[in-house]
Amino acid sequence: MSKNEQDNTDDAAKQVSNYAKFTGIAFQMIAIIGICAFAGYKIDESAGHTVKWVTAALSLAGVFIALFLVIRSVKN
Repeated sequence: MSKNEQDNTDDAAKQVSNYAKFTGIAFQMIAIIGICAFAGYKIDESAGHTVKWVTAALSLAGVFIALFLVIRSVKN
């Protein structure tokens, strides 16, 4: 195998690795926001709130937590 072919193979492996990393980050974001929203919904439902403030607050908190984790992951 020539040096050029080996470099192309290494580049392809790096691209696949990056793709897997960023896909994992996306699923992590979805899970965090979804869990926070679901927890807020259940709290609002059990408390009998007519306005879903807890759902909104926990969903927003989930977004900020997910963004923090994404920034920290991309930085490394």
